Amino acid sequence: MDLLAHLEAYVATADEASFSRAADRLGIAQPLLSRRIKTLEGHFGGLLFDRSRRQVTTTELGVLLLPYARDVLDRAQRLRQAARSARHARVRAVGVPADCAPAALARALRAGTERGITLGMRELPPAERESGLSDGSLAYALLRVAPERAAFRVPLGLASAPTDTREASRALHLEELRPRRRRTGGPPVSPLPLLVLAEDQVPCFEDRFARAVARAGLPEGRIGPAGPAADALTETLAGRALLLCTEPYARRYDARWAPLGDTALHRGYDVSAPPGPRGTPDVPEWLTRLLGTAVGAAGHGDTAGLRAVGDAPSRLAARG
Repeated sequence: MDLLAHLEAYVATADEASFSRAADRLGIAQPLLSRRIKTLEGHFGGLLFDRSRRQVTTTELGVLLLPYARDVLDRAQRLRQAARSARHARVRAVGVPADCAPAALARALRAGTERGITLGMRELPPAERESGLSDGSLAYALLRVAPERAAFRVPLGLASAPTDTREASRALHLEELRPRRRRTGGPPVSPLPLLVLAEDQVPCFEDRFARAVARAGLPEGRIGPAGPAADALTETLAGRALLLCTEPYARRYDARWAPLGDTALHRGYDVSAPPGPRGTPDVPEWLTRLLGTAVGAAGHGDTAGLRAVGDAPSRLAARG
């Protein structure tokens, strides 16, 4: 079954409320359109349209599945457009985190154009950015590494519901998140869950974060994966959770943000590429600088103390 052709018949019929008009819109014969609809109904296990009346109406199942069908067709259209663009110009795909600043990524695209390089930004989770370099689907990627070995680092903190106060956020230590007893006695105040985005669900961060949580005396059940970022933000802005994230990401949604006092919990990034002719990745300095800005990297400075307990002493050369 040509799924896209069958979905096009389904969407066109839902839009036109008529098999004949839908067939005219798609430029095919009505019997062919009807066969595609019946095949799709057999595939989904239910009727998509009620044919008992003069005007075709969409069934409950048809209404439920319609937005998903539109989404598939929209994605297919974007895929075709990307393929056409790639045929006319060699696009170098860049794997980036989902929380990059769009304006900074746009500056990187313009900088590439000025140098005769067509870049394409692809938002991917950490593991897919790394595998993309290995299989050749990415020309460059921002890779997560331990902060003390990174080209640049990004401070992490906790986002919470917005408040009316404009006081500067002081550094927050995990120990301060332990349950507190009420001033008037009684049971401890129920603490908010702390959500961790997919960008921080990587071994180089999870191990040291787990150690920091244990040292702070926080219960393991207090920390959990955030799931979809939109859901995590909704819970955070509603005052029902705390979200581990960067300051630019929190400010973008008007959330309150406080930096973590433990610099060993910063994000570390390197910009990498597949090995070049000399066996080493060849990454333009201008691209590294702009991608560092896109993820909110810290500025220049001495970061000799940036290490987790038990790690070997090392220094971080911060750029961005």
